[in-house]
Amino acid sequence: MNAPSGEGALATRRPVLIAFAGLPGSGKSTLARRLSAELIGAVYLRVDSIEQAIKSTVGSFGDIGDAGYRVAYAVGRDNLNAGRSVVADSVNPLRLSRDAWRAIADDADGVAVEIEITCSDSAEHRRRVESRPVDIAGMRLPTWDEIVVREYEPWDRDRLVADTAGRTIEESLQELLALLRATAEGP
Repeated sequence: MNAPSGEGALATRRPVLIAFAGLPGSGKSTLARRLSAELIGAVYLRVDSIEQAIKSTVGSFGDIGDAGYRVAYAVGRDNLNAGRSVVADSVNPLRLSRDAWRAIADDADGVAVEIEITCSDSAEHRRRVESRPVDIAGMRLPTWDEIVVREYEPWDRDRLVADTAGRTIEESLQELLALLRATAEGP
């Protein structure tokens, strides 16, 4: 486990931004959703939902670029400024997007906790990708081939890392909660 910036994040009175990252099919959205339910009063932001809403609105007029992330950043900032903690669910593949999440937490005098979800067993990861149902109307899920060539920059700073390979969602959630508690307690 790598410790995130902002030790003591969950023990603070400041709002907390928990920014998830990870490739599609790693278990990221399921864990982010479950974690937000555990954190009473936390707001759950899913970039996939925002992007699909934008695509449904603009139709086939072209690529929406980073519009979904920009909307999520604005809504996240508003909620942090209102004193609510935020669980942000996105692939978060670039340092640029990771820095933007941290910046909104800083702007709101909040605490940023970064979590990367992985699935180290590529056969299991592929099975998940190829068998998961679409849970957002109109969304086209990426194929395994699209995921393995997707740009995903390596991390260059500390974050919490949870590997979901060979674990149930409940086991992964309990591990994640333990990692967050350890972070809140500090060294």
